This record gives sequence, structure tokens and C-alpha cells, in this order.
Amino acid sequence: MAGNGVFAEIIDGDVFKYYCEGEWKKSASGKSVAIINPTTRKIQYKVQACTQEEVNKVMEIAKAAQKSWAKTPLWKRAELLHKAAAILKEHKAPIAECLVKEIAKPAKDAVTEVVRSGDLISYTAEEGVRILGEGKFLVSDSFPGNERTKYCLTSKIPLGVILAIPPFNYPVNLAVSKIGPALITGNSLVLKPPTQGAVAALHMVHCFHLAGFPKGLISCITGKGSEIGDFLTMHPGVNCISFTGGDTGVAISKKAGMVPLQMELGGKDACIVLEDADLDLAAGNIVKGGFSYSGQRCTAVKVVLVMESVADTLVEKVKAKVAKLTVGPPEDNCDITPVVSESSANFIEGLVMDAKQKDATFCQPYKREGNLIWPLLLDNVRPDMRIAWEEPFGPVLPVIRINSVEEGIHHCNASNFGLQGCVFTKDINKAILISDAMETGTVQINSAPARGPDHFPFQGLKDSGIGSQGITNSINMMTKVKTTVINLPTPSYTMGKL
Repeated sequence: MAGNGVFAEIIDGDVFKYYCEGEWKKSASGKSVAIINPTTRKIQYKVQACTQEEVNKVMEIAKAAQKSWAKTPLWKRAELLHKAAAILKEHKAPIAECLVKEIAKPAKDAVTEVVRSGDLISYTAEEGVRILGEGKFLVSDSFPGNERTKYCLTSKIPLGVILAIPPFNYPVNLAVSKIGPALITGNSLVLKPPTQGAVAALHMVHCFHLAGFPKGLISCITGKGSEIGDFLTMHPGVNCISFTGGDTGVAISKKAGMVPLQMELGGKDACIVLEDADLDLAAGNIVKGGFSYSGQRCTAVKVVLVMESVADTLVEKVKAKVAKLTVGPPEDNCDITPVVSESSANFIEGLVMDAKQKDATFCQPYKREGNLIWPLLLDNVRPDMRIAWEEPFGPVLPVIRINSVEEGIHHCNASNFGLQGCVFTKDINKAILISDAMETGTVQINSAPARGPDHFPFQGLKDSGIGSQGITNSINMMTKVKTTVINLPTPSYTMGKL
């Protein structure tokens, strides 16, 4: 159970503590932030409402701890990460329980997230040893006009203090995708988890605590974004920000100044279906991509652009699969579970009502109970409907019928988002040409969009983000190149005469 057993020390009464200096602490504010269970719509957990003074203390400690950690042998850093990964996977059940109750993630998917996170940490440790264990050696006479009088040695060194801000939908996995690269590269890490998902994140951090990382190296601070959000992201002690989320990321990027940024924001991932596509394959991936975790994924299929000649057949196949989706509480492993909050449900409903007023075809009746919205496929959507452009982050999927490939590419590229997209066709040449034309960070051919595997590059264009993620890219991003140049008194040539 959450907060019990090895996790007993992370809770005081009914309020979970925050983590600083290797200890679980109560905030001096004496206040807490409530976490609402999306299914029951009642308070499930409470976390500390930390103060700006406590943020200052965390940053001070993180800076000092990083100096010592940077001197820790690379193999030792990797060893501790492997240990944390094993502990995390060992305690997958209580962490998964938190995910079910905080963000209404289906039980089986919650367990998968925790196990996947352990695997990500282990892979990061191994990849970090490979990347950071190598340097570069350059000689000056490879550039015109130079003799061989300079030997250049380059290596990768840490940035300092990394601020990690994951989203509610993957509060464990997207936290460790930032924590692992930060730690293996010799940085310290300050985690600000989302409110919904904070308790799962606190349990995850305790696994790192149990692994024996140095005090102060990892901190986890909770609280209201309105009170500590800007204070954290604009703090002079932060040397890099890794953020996953929505519009907040745009605000952060404008305020961050010279701090390196790694940001994955929203998406309106388009699925283009051509006449020669395997429609059964396309339909299966559209339902999986559009409705898994109730569509609350940055890489969810969010608009289907299908050629008119096969649209009727595709829509019928998708409708048949949608009819088989189970709807209900996450504890029952239902396919469609409540969305994260009432405000999210209200936003989704607003998009649906706009489409209804503008005569979209409802392939199922619209049904909602509290935060639970039944899966809905909207056919004959037009560009003047909000759902054609806005990201619902819910189980509602629009279908736009197109008459040419160019029309589909135009709609995709007209979006302010550019995270991922997908193309269904049996013609690989055509698929590559469409992929090259789509203004998105990734294009999947004959499969739904997806962030993983976690070592693949993952990036967005336009309002979908800054920088690139994926384990290798994150490791490189959280370091800077250090160069040492040895100047020789006379030119030196290997095997040459003195």
C-alpha cells in the first residue's frame, strides 16, 4: 500500500513529505495541497505546500552536492542507478497504486509504467558509461594553415543543477527520463512533480533514497505552481530545465534566459491514411493511438486525415473497434478511464459541443459522467471546427476527409504543433516523401505515434518543443564540452623524423 512498509517515512499523518538533503521533511508553511482522485472526485492524497525559502534551501544544497558528485567515478554513478532501478521495479505495486488513484491510469498500464521506468534507468546507466567514457582527440594540422603544434582533448562535463518538471500523465516515467541522464552525467537534480502524480513521484524518489545516493543530490519539492512555479524556473541556481507538459512550457522558455532548455509540449498528431493502406492495420492503430489512456498522451493520434475513397470503410472499421472498448474505473483495467480533472472534462466537452453545433457526424452518442467521457469518433470534421486544431487530451477523435495527399500534408503543417505524425500506405517511397514533407519531429510509418522505445530520439517542432529527448540525446544535452589544448613548442608528426 502507498505510504506503508519501506515508504512509511515519506508520510506524516495524511500528508506526504517533500525530499531535501537526504531526508523527508514537512514544510514550514504548515499547508498542504490536495490531490483529487479523478474517479471518485474526492481528496485522495495531500502533499506539502513548500515555500520559496525552502526552494532556496534546496537549490543551495543541490549546488553543493553536485560538486562532490561530479568527482564520483563514472562506474560508481552507474552502479547506484542500477541499484535504484532494481528497487523501483521491486516496489512497482505501491507506486502503480498511486498512479491508479491519482491519475486514473488503468492498473496494468500503471505497473507497466513503473517497470519501464526501471528499465530506462538501467539503460541510461549503461549508455552514460559508453558516452561519457569516451573523449575526442584532435590535432591542429587537419585545418589549413596549421602545423601540428596543438593537441586538443575534449570531454563532457556536467551543467550543474537540473530542474526536472514531468507531466501528470507519466509522472514516474517522464521523471526518470530526466533524473537518470542528469545523475549519470554528474549533475544534481531538483524534481518538481505535477500535483496529480506527485505521490507516485515521491515514492519513486524514495527508491533513489534507498539506493544510497549522496545527500542533497536529489531533491523533490511539492507545492502550488502559483507560489513556487516561476520561482523555481527563474531561480539563479538552475543550470538546465527539462520540462514536459503544455502551454506552461512556452511561458518558461520566455523567462528562462540563458539556461539550456529541453521541452516537450503539446501535439496534434495527424494520421494520414492513403487509398492503398491496410485499413485493418490502420484502424487498429488509430484506436490504440487515439484512445489508450483515454487519449491523454502527447503522442496520441489526435486527427485522422483519410482519403475520401476509403473513408467510409475506415470509419466503419474504427467504429467497430471503438464499440469494443471498455469504459469504467482504472482499478478494473478499463480501456477508457476518467480524465484527470473536471476542468479537463469541461474543456473536452466544449470541443465536442462546438463540433456538434457545426454539424460533425457523431459516430457514437456523446456521454459523460463526472470526469468519465465515453470514447467518441467524430466524422466529417471541417477545418472551421475547434477539434480540428485544438488538442483535446481526451477520448475524442476527429476524422477529416481529404481528396489528395497534398491536402493532408497541408492540414498537418498548418497546425501550430509538430510533435509526431503517422502515415499508412503500402508504398514505402510515397511514405518517405510524405514523412519528409510533414513538419513534425517524428513520423511513424504504418504505426501509431509513440514516444518509445525510450532510447529513440524524441522531439517536436514549432510549439511542440525545444531540443530533443531520448536517453542518448538527454545525456548529451545535460553536459557541455570541455576542451583542453596542449601547445607544443615545435610541430610534432607521428613516426616523423626529429
